[in-house]
Order: sequence, then C-alpha cells, then structure tokens
Amino acid sequence: MLLPESAQVMMRVVLDTEFSGERFAQACAQGGRLHYIAVAPSLAPAADIDDPRLRAAWPLNLPGFHRVILGDDVTLDLLVGALDAVLPQVTARVNEFHLDAAVAPAMARTLAKLAVQGAVLHARAASEAQVWALTAAGFVCRLAAGDDRAEPDVVAEYRSYKQQPAAVPAPVRRAIVIGAGVAGSSAAHRLCARGWQVTLIERHAQPAQEASGNLAGIFMPLLSKDDNIPTRLSRAAYLFALREWRRMGGAGKVFDGADCGVLQLARDAKHAVVQQEVLAQWDYPQEYARWADAQEASALIGAETPHGGWLFGQGGWARPASLCEAMLAACGDRLQRVFCTEALQLERVSDEWQVRGEDGQLIAQAPTVILACGASAGKLEQASELPLSKLRGQVTHLPVDASATPPVLPLVVCREAYVTPPSNGIVCAGATYDNDDDPQLRASSQLENLTRLAEIIPGDNVAALAQSAPLAGRVGFRCAAPDRLPLAGALPDYPNAGRLEFLSDVPRHDGLHCLLGYASRGLIWAPLMAELLVCQLEHAPLPLEAALVDALDPGRFLLKQRRRSQ
Repeated sequence: MLLPESAQVMMRVVLDTEFSGERFAQACAQGGRLHYIAVAPSLAPAADIDDPRLRAAWPLNLPGFHRVILGDDVTLDLLVGALDAVLPQVTARVNEFHLDAAVAPAMARTLAKLAVQGAVLHARAASEAQVWALTAAGFVCRLAAGDDRAEPDVVAEYRSYKQQPAAVPAPVRRAIVIGAGVAGSSAAHRLCARGWQVTLIERHAQPAQEASGNLAGIFMPLLSKDDNIPTRLSRAAYLFALREWRRMGGAGKVFDGADCGVLQLARDAKHAVVQQEVLAQWDYPQEYARWADAQEASALIGAETPHGGWLFGQGGWARPASLCEAMLAACGDRLQRVFCTEALQLERVSDEWQVRGEDGQLIAQAPTVILACGASAGKLEQASELPLSKLRGQVTHLPVDASATPPVLPLVVCREAYVTPPSNGIVCAGATYDNDDDPQLRASSQLENLTRLAEIIPGDNVAALAQSAPLAGRVGFRCAAPDRLPLAGALPDYPNAGRLEFLSDVPRHDGLHCLLGYASRGLIWAPLMAELLVCQLEHAPLPLEAALVDALDPGRFLLKQRRRSQ
C-alpha cells in the first residue's frame, strides 16, 4: 500500500531487506527524523545486539510487525517473516532501500510501489536478472564505484515517468480528542509526542471514569491454532504496549500495576490438550507463552487444579486510571484539558471541526477530531450508525482484611473469569457480560463472579465467599463492535455512501477519526491503535500489516452492509 510523498517532508524512511545493526547505526548517525524498516526471517536474541539502547527494546522472536520507538526522532520497524509475504503488507513511502542478494527479481515491482520519486536503492551482489527487473520497474541502475565482480553491488535511483499521486499537504498539528479513558489518553500521548497541540474533552472531572475506571485491568495476548486476525492483532498490540510502558518507566513505577504474569487455566482436559497443541505448533519464546502443568499451576495458585494452562510470563495487571494520568502528564504543555464538559455536537465549518456542548456552546475547534469516548460516541450524529454495543460488566471487590478472606495470589489467574493479586488491599474478581444498562451493583452478578472464582481457585474458604462477602465492586460498560475488534481510523460518511466494492470506496468525514470498540482489551489495544491513527494522520509508515489495518478500518461495517444489499 502507498502513502503520499508528503510523508517524506519531515522524515527519512529506509527499508532494509536484511537487518544490519551497522547500517541502522549509520542511518541514525546521519541525524534528522529516521524511520527504519527492516525485514528478517527471525530475530536474534537480545543478548546479541550491541547497541544497549536497542538491546533494551529488542522484541521477542515472534512473527509479525514489531514497532520499536527509540525516541522522538528514531523509529525502528522489525518485520519478522518471509520477504515475499511481508513486503506487500508494508504501508510506507521509502527514500532509501538496502537489498541483500537473496531478494528475488519478482520483488522489484513491489519495491517500486513503495519508492518515492528519486529514492536511492543499494543492491548487494546483484544478479543480472535482479538488475533487469529493477530497471523494468523504474529504477535507473549503475555499478557501485570500483566494483567489477561478476555479481557487483548496484546503486539505483527510482525515476517513474508515470503520473505520480498528488502530494497531500502535511497536517495542521492541532487536534481535539473526545474522551479521556485509555483510548483518548493514549491518543493524546502519541499526538503530543509527535508535536501536536491537543485539546482533550472529557465529561467527567478526572480521566478514566467509565469503561477504563476499574481498579485493575488485565494485559495478556490471545493464542490460536490458526494464528487468526484477533491473535495477530493482540500479539502486536500486547508487545507494543509492553515496550511503550517500559519506555515510560514501567508498571508499578510510573503507574499502578505489575507484570507479575497471567495464568490462563484450561477449562477441562480436552481444552488442556488444545492449549498444549497451540504451544507446540507455534513454538513461542518461553517469555511470551509456555505451558504450566497441573503441578506447577497448583503451586502457583495455592490450590489443587486438575489441569495446567498457558502462562504468560510478561502479562499482568494495571490500574487504567493511573496509566491514563501518567500518559497525560507526559504530554506537557501541548495538552489542554477541558474536563467536566460533554461534547454533544460536531459541525464542520470551513476546514475545521467545531465541537459544541450543552445549548450549542462552542467548546473547541480544530482541523482534526478523534472520537475516543466509547459507546457514547453514538450520541454524535456522525457516529450514530456505527454498529457499537454497550456490554455491562460488574467486577467484585474483595478486601483482604475482611473476615471472609479472598485468595491472595502472586499473579493474575483466569478461566472464564479472572482474579487479580491484591492492590491497595483489594482483590478484583470478574467480570460479568450482561446485555442491560443497569449501573447499580447487583447481588446476582456478584454471585456469578464468586461462583466462577470458586471454580478457578477451589477450596472451602473461596467457596464460602459467595455467601459471606459483602456486596462491593464496580459496574462499567464496555464498548464493543460485532467482530470484537477495535475501530481505528477515518470515520465513514454513511449518508453519502453509494455503491461500494472496496474499503477505498468508502466515503469519509474529512478530519474526523475514531478509536472505539476496545471491549475488555482496552489496555493492550490502546497504545498501538493510537500509534496507528497518528501515523495515518501524518502519512507515516504504518505499524501493522495492511491486512490488519483493513480489519480495524471503521468503514468495514458500511462496506459489508452495502455488499449485502448490492
């Protein structure tokens, strides 16, 4: 996929088909803003990386796109997989290429689609077939100076005689974000880091008061036998979130939480076999996911459990409100908070959006607006047709100093439900999935949570909690899409949609975007979805495979609707 060449005005994009620490260091030494994209069939262990800054952020050896932000001016994308599978999934406009000798001539046209006019290409030990293919794709090739080998190094420049796409002007770096939960706070954080001025509108007095308001949120990836779209997305998002939180200072330091591990117990013997088969098929690094047998699992939870489970050693829990405050604090004076104010109306006037509140009062205006307000986004006319639903979730709070003592665990344990280690004297257990909008605590929902808890952590003391624990907890409402994937991107214009065949045909509201539908995985979705959207706004290389970006597109539901009716 292509990005406008205006993306290159403030950034140099380099694509290397075989990662080299030396070439990366040389590119960094040139100064300026650098985005380095490198492909590798697998990743070396972090211990083999010489640069200490890069070693600290080095990803685990897992397939997919790994975005590593090393600072305001340097971003590294490590794309793990076969070149012919990975390269067509890149969305970028590249200034400089480094090709190793193994690049097949058939890849030349894909490289040309990524190249900006005048892009420079270095091909190591280029074969005659490779040179002919590059030439046919629009690269003007010459031998590297002094190289007279049979397969010499080649330097080329991309010169297309076809009409190039019109340059898209650089965005005006002023945005309004509506909603200060994990979605909106992450968006503000990434925008401010890129130099944007952000107005954050929130109807409550503090951030993270609705779906993001639970005392503890769980972070862990999904696994599956077929490595499907939700699995690939959750892997990329989970790993990116871990890197970004470490860059901020870490869970338990800059914000409340702990990377204490998550144990996902098998439901029964049959499910235990499936869990083991998934691990055997994908051979994940032990730090990412491994099998804990029944003996180890029982030792971890302090009670007998008949089956083992997946152990995510880097997983854990975090208090979303604390994380939101940490991200907003990092925004500095680029962020303006407008709290205790509800956005009720959007209107496009000239080249800017006006956000209005009660009685039509103007709250703020900017060229770009991002809806990150969960299910309440449906109150705004432009988002009213998005197929979003509210799912009630009740979490039970169990004080550890009460007479009915809850299980005190060293890690998060889940199976149909979850239970956390204590935080500030409270163990959290839950959460229900209800299809009603009752905001009050219900005894029936607490009983459901405690019944499931007794199934996860067997024992008389835990079973007794169903009768002895006082009614305590919190009710929140998750915003979910029909496919349970987030919506990240430009908002579709439903009234102006005609016949549609592809996502590119979906009309959009100019300057209006959304980060919605995080359901119960907002902690891990939020950082990568914010990074994706900011890259779309700035026409920068995207942090995900094109197929996964399409799976997140807010226009996907309108496209499906029109396809069914055509």
